[in-house]
Formats: sequence, structure tokens, C-alpha cells
Amino acid sequence: MTPAIPARGPGKPEETTIATAVLFDVDGTLVDSNYLHVHAWRRAFHQLGRDVDSWRVHRAIGKGSGKLLSTLLGDEDADRIGDEAKELHSRFYLEMAELLRPFDQAPALIRALAAKGVRVVLATSAAPDELDALRKVLDVDDVVKDIVAGDDVEATKPDPEPVQVALEKAGTAPEDTIFVGDAVWDVRAATKAGVRTIGVLSGGVSAAELTEAGAIATYDDTAALLADLDGSPLGTLFG
Repeated sequence: MTPAIPARGPGKPEETTIATAVLFDVDGTLVDSNYLHVHAWRRAFHQLGRDVDSWRVHRAIGKGSGKLLSTLLGDEDADRIGDEAKELHSRFYLEMAELLRPFDQAPALIRALAAKGVRVVLATSAAPDELDALRKVLDVDDVVKDIVAGDDVEATKPDPEPVQVALEKAGTAPEDTIFVGDAVWDVRAATKAGVRTIGVLSGGVSAAELTEAGAIATYDDTAALLADLDGSPLGTLFG
């Protein structure tokens, strides 16, 4: 449990509060980008002479790029052409950056949580140039406590390391933290780190799959989650 933080005010008796946090995945959760990633990967594979069905690419979105490549190409080809595939994917993805947009009410949800004293940390596998594009469209840097990106960890989702690093950045205990993500890989990573997860359907994964992976609740998107903010599991962090 995170140590209690003294909260004092003039003329008020000493009381204690517990620091709480929400960790957000970005792609497919806060920003409408998953299908841009699918198209960028498909183009990259095609250029390298490997045709991979789009649905298979989509099913792997949310994993770190190394795990995604091993899943789709096999370990041998991932080692042989993986670096080139990553470079092509990033180039094709950034060519479509003008199509990036935050999901409805995504920035408002982050600002509402921050206004209630909840610490917000973004946890993404994005490379630096991709992260810059995501941060630009979200425009919430002023209220986000910290960001964990692909370069900050050695193991990517569904490994728990990204969530564990995000917890360290937030300075909160797992039981005082909730993860919000769109992929089963988010849920599995958070669960391994002892963090409850809310799933959103905006990344194209069903509520049944997210629930089976361990999500404690599911919502269509960030707008639906904001509309039920007080009644959702997030409400336990500030209620």
C-alpha cells in the first residue's frame, strides 16, 4: 500500500489521503489509431514480400512491435527483416498522422480525473516520433503526470513491465490504480502487475474477450466512460 500522504489546511485537523492513479493505454484507447497501424504494417509487410491478412495484424495490435512481428512472421523472419519492417511501419504510419484524432471526450476524461486529484500516466508502446504525434493530438501534457513509452522498457505488453514502470511513475500501489486499455494484451499485462483494468471497445476488441482476459468492466469508448465516471470503477479512486 502506498504510504498515506498528510493533507493539512489552515484550521483543519490533520487527515490522510491515499494517492490514486489511472494508467491509460493510448493507441485504440485515447486515440483512433489502431486501423492506421494495421494499414501501415500491411504496407510494410507487402513491401518486404510478406503478405499478412489484415485481421491477423489487427489481432496483434497492442503488443510491442517485437512481439507483434514474431506473432505474424515467426521468430526467424522477425529477426531477419524485423528492423526494416519497423522502419517502414513507422514511415507509413507517420504519413497518415493527419488522420489521427482523439476519441470523443478522451482529453476531457483525462482532465476530469486530474481535476479530482487522480494521477494520470500514459503507458504506450509507441516509438518516440509516433508518441510525439499522439501527444500533439491529445493535447493533455499539462495534466498528465508522466508517460511510459516503448523506449522506457525492455519487455512490452502483454509482459507486465510497462504497467510496473507506469506504477513507479505514478507513485501509487496497484490496488490504488486502474488501467484503461482496449486490447487483451493491456488487460493481461495489468493483471500480471496486480492492477484492475477497464476495457474500452474502441480498439476493435469485443467486450467478451476483454472480460475473459480479466477486465472488471467494459465501456464502448472514453465518452461512455466519462458519462459514467462517478458510477464506474474509476469513481472508487476519488469517491
